[in-house]
Amino acid sequence: MHYESITTDRQLQQYCRTLAQREQIALDTEFVSEHTYRPVLCLIQVAAGGELAVIDALAVEDLAPFWQALAEPGHTTIVHAGRSEVEFCLSAVGRVPAGLFDVQLAAGLVGMEYPAAYGTLLSKLLGESVEKPETRTDWRCRPLSQRQMQYALDDVRYLVPLRDLLAARLQELGRLAWLEEEMATWQEEIQRAVSEERWRRLSGVSGLGGRSLVIARELFRWREAEAQRRNQPVRRVLRDDLIIELARRQTADVGRIRAVRGLERGDLRKRLDQLAACIRRALEVPEAEYPAPVPRDQMPRLSILGQFLFVALGSICRQAQLAPNLVGGPNDIRELIVYRTAEGAQGRRPPQVARGWRQQFLGKFFDDLLAGKTSVRIGEATSEQPLVFEFRGETSQP
Repeated sequence: MHYESITTDRQLQQYCRTLAQREQIALDTEFVSEHTYRPVLCLIQVAAGGELAVIDALAVEDLAPFWQALAEPGHTTIVHAGRSEVEFCLSAVGRVPAGLFDVQLAAGLVGMEYPAAYGTLLSKLLGESVEKPETRTDWRCRPLSQRQMQYALDDVRYLVPLRDLLAARLQELGRLAWLEEEMATWQEEIQRAVSEERWRRLSGVSGLGGRSLVIARELFRWREAEAQRRNQPVRRVLRDDLIIELARRQTADVGRIRAVRGLERGDLRKRLDQLAACIRRALEVPEAEYPAPVPRDQMPRLSILGQFLFVALGSICRQAQLAPNLVGGPNDIRELIVYRTAEGAQGRRPPQVARGWRQQFLGKFFDDLLAGKTSVRIGEATSEQPLVFEFRGETSQP
């Protein structure tokens, strides 16, 4: 397979001048994230203008020109499950790639499974197959074999034809605007996740009260700083469950902290005083400054209704050639029920399934179901779509 190998800053600068003339730029990356605070970017594979290129991210000292070229408007950037690529670009130049088109999201909007693996899309849409012998490759090692380079390039060389085929299908279904909306929302979520504190996403944090939340926040901040200083993954420094357990106990006593199962590791034993200091600072925070509790399921009694509507969602999505998982999951449906039925909920921001193209697709249909205007019955029990929706005696569709 012919490709351009870019290993110096000068080569990259020349290549970026060529990229500036391309209308479509497909990319993928190879990185290693198991051992460091931030992922180590090792390779960038690019397909543009019918040509392939591989940028050695460990050899090139300044990758900023590439990410700047990617962020400049005037082209479409094509990725598959491209969250990592967006985060690399944000970290390098503070902007996202221009004209993002994620083939995984697009596939969900035309009725394929979501999230679909790259190999699945190749097989079902292009009739191609790729081997995955290098899934566990340590991409930091040099030199890379030709087999490894083939693997890396296979992940990018089909992205342009995939994009073209999916764009045509979206056009037929009138859903190009849906993809644009979904890409914009997706990018906003990534930017928010990168810029905001992430302590509220700790597993188990939703069960904590105000004082415990302050402790969890302090311990989370300490863990981030310590992981960055040691250049280690955060959970190697202190696991989420240990943060939650210490937050529940609400004690700065070193002896009681030492008694927590899981803190017997040698490096943690050496830092018990630091953990105690974090908790002590948290305990001194006035109650008026406690963070708001993490929202929990406000109406558990709606779980049966939520399950029913989620089944209905799956049925109508399949009829409309749309991946149900892309529209929403069980939690999204429960949020919608609360929003539609709870007193005072209408004053809040609508949940995801009640905004944008999802509202256009589902809004009135779900409202009619909740209001009892639409009924559900079983049509042909053995068919792929056994549920029939009826509105005042007539078959109803979203």
